[in-house]
Amino acid sequence: MRKFLVVMDDSPEFLNALRFAAIRAKKTGGGVEILGIIPPEEFQHWIGVGDVMRAEARERIEEHFKVFSKWMIDKEGVEPELVIREGEKADAVLEQISEDKEVGVLVLGACIGASPGPLVTQLVNKLGGDMTVPITVVPGAMTKEAIIAVS
Repeated sequence: MRKFLVVMDDSPEFLNALRFAAIRAKKTGGGVEILGIIPPEEFQHWIGVGDVMRAEARERIEEHFKVFSKWMIDKEGVEPELVIREGEKADAVLEQISEDKEVGVLVLGACIGASPGPLVTQLVNKLGGDMTVPITVVPGAMTKEAIIAVS
């Protein structure tokens, strides 16, 4: 089964990317994989404190996933899968694509404004030609209706 990989964060752009991926997965019989990333700065403290912070970050990601998972199941009938990685965002995305051969499309949300955001910039501008899967960039200014229409 082909999976649409979406990187989870707290941005409104993530919601656009998630909506697009869910609708495309439903229409094509694919799946959605949500990647939660714990940045390295969250746990570079004393060992005990770092372990607690890592556990808290993992718990936050899992709680956010529950909300988005329920929405996807209720609205689109697609049950997403959660993967959690630690490290720099771009590296974590590339590692996930490399390790999960079912990932067929990376779906990213772009920020509104002059820059599409650091992850989109890094993966598309700097590494785009070296990617092993297509990248779909969903503009942050797209409305729900527009996303539904093109999905």
